[in-house]
Amino acid sequence: MAGIKVFGHAASTATRRALLTLHEKNLDFELVHVELKDGEHKKEPFLSRNPFGKVPAFEDGDLKLFESRAITQYIAHRYEEEGTNLLPADSKNISHYAIMAIGMEVEAHHFDPVASKLAWEQVFKLFYGMTTDQAVVEEEEAKLATVLDVYEARLKEFKYLAGETFTLTDLHHIPVIQYLLGTPTKKLFDERPHVSEWVAEITNRPASQKILQ
Repeated sequence: MAGIKVFGHAASTATRRALLTLHEKNLDFELVHVELKDGEHKKEPFLSRNPFGKVPAFEDGDLKLFESRAITQYIAHRYEEEGTNLLPADSKNISHYAIMAIGMEVEAHHFDPVASKLAWEQVFKLFYGMTTDQAVVEEEEAKLATVLDVYEARLKEFKYLAGETFTLTDLHHIPVIQYLLGTPTKKLFDERPHVSEWVAEITNRPASQKILQ
């Protein structure tokens, strides 16, 4: 049977979510480069893998998936016994699973849209020779601060966002945080002691370091 393939770009935060999960699971895979600057993701054959034209796409044998968070959940369940457990310690406990699910929803709908805009303005625009819009940065930083205040309160009670063990909820945050740590937005993490400790822990994991190489 064919092995695992990720179709994406190594600098893409969504692609990195899938790669992080595979590294945490110590799984072998092939990263098939999709050149975003050339618009490969908006053309065939990539559109046959994701009709919405966004990276990553994913194959595991005959199974074809897209949407990074769906991919990470598939990997975490399909390979639950491999590498790091990325589900709640008692993955059959529906209430524990629901807490993790809440965290993933918060990341997807409250944290990532804001954090990704900040990464676009302060990191990715520079790749394309564009200028950062400081007004947008200030507006989005105010929104991010509100989210991080919620996280700070949560992390006073628990080591990780879904409880006492590292799960997909935490993992999903890592790629964009890694970019923001190289920008002035880093101060928002540093100003909150429990958030700062959490960020240091999750971004220094071996798998987190591998996606930077």
